[in-house]
Formats: sequence, C-alpha cells, structure tokens
Amino acid sequence: MMVQGNTKRILVVDDQQDLRLLIRLSLRSLGEVAQASSAETALATLHESAPDLLILDVWLGEGISGLELCRQIKADPRTAAVKVMLLSACGQQSDIAAGMAAGADYYMVKPFSPEVLYEAAAGLLAG
Repeated sequence: MMVQGNTKRILVVDDQQDLRLLIRLSLRSLGEVAQASSAETALATLHESAPDLLILDVWLGEGISGLELCRQIKADPRTAAVKVMLLSACGQQSDIAAGMAAGADYYMVKPFSPEVLYEAAAGLLAG
C-alpha cells in the first residue's frame, strides 16, 4: 500500500491505552499515527505496510517484549529501514545499552514530556 504524498507513518506500540493516546496526540502533526497494544499486533501491521517510525515500549506485558520485537524488525530486510524509538521506565546505562544493541535508533526514558517526544520523533523522521 503506497501512501500518497510525503505523509509519514508512525506506529505506536504500548500496552497502556492512555499512553498510546498521549503519544498519538503529541505526534499527529508529524503524520498518520496508528496504534497497536501488543508486539504480535504490531508485527502483523508491519508486514502489511511498514511505517516510517515505530515507537515501541520495552515492556509490553504478555508475549514478545519490545526489545525482542526491535531485534526482529531490524533483522528482517522488509522492515530493517524502519526507525525505532524505544520507550522505557528503565533508564540505567545497561538498559539503554541493551536497547541500542537490539537495534533501536533512539531510547527515551519515561516519564517524558510531549515536547521532547515530538522533537525526537521529528528528528528520526527527518533523518
């Protein structure tokens, strides 16, 4: 499926509905924002039509973790070019290193301000 024009596509994957809503509202001026509540749902969406940016919670509850999903996305030639921003409440250097080792393009520690999220997302979409 081709998106007309230069509309950027963002997929937000988080098991917390309120956080997905906050992120969607914060980023809607950057493009089309879709949501998924699990890694499995995100994978199905990714294989249908890869977004330009994936915003991914590290801890997704049941099933595949955000880190594992990030590894899978970066290992698959169909989705390897997707920019990935990991979100996590874990901000230790070892947590950040694990996220970057999984292939993340950016690691943001929760809580974050919508402005910081927007700037980071805009930077990833521009680069």
